[in-house]
Amino acid sequence: MEPTGGKKNFFEKFSNAATKFTGSSTAFVIALLTVIIWAVTGPLFHYSETWQLVINTGTTIITFLMVFLIQKAQNKDGKAIQLKLNELIAAHERASNRMVDIEDLTEKELDQLHKFYVTLSELAKQETDIHCSHSIDAAEEVNEYKSRHTRKPKPNKDQHGNIAGK
Repeated sequence: MEPTGGKKNFFEKFSNAATKFTGSSTAFVIALLTVIIWAVTGPLFHYSETWQLVINTGTTIITFLMVFLIQKAQNKDGKAIQLKLNELIAAHERASNRMVDIEDLTEKELDQLHKFYVTLSELAKQETDIHCSHSIDAAEEVNEYKSRHTRKPKPNKDQHGNIAGK
């Protein structure tokens, strides 16, 4: 899937390539070798302020740029995960469609939904079947319906027809 316009822009291509590279073993080895070379050259430069400034400036610039690169990668990954979750919610007939785009809610609204899920969890604890699940929209109604229509397990009987444990 490509961005609108049919082709990726330069920054998109660059950030994807940079993210892939900087997360690789090769990038780590290059960074490690750079630090080792810098440390080994310390006596050569008499551990001068300039020698220290080189590593400090270099690492500061790289760190500064990496913050933005990491944030872009996280934003893209977060959006992709949200879209995948939204697809699962939309595709499941019993899932609550209220959960689609939930990340746009306020903190107060999220707290309110959290309370609903605490209630849902309490209802689920009452279930005897671990495969039961509920939608937030119908949690209480479905729980009541299931309670009325769920067959109670028959007591275990021994070979003589007596209820086991009695």
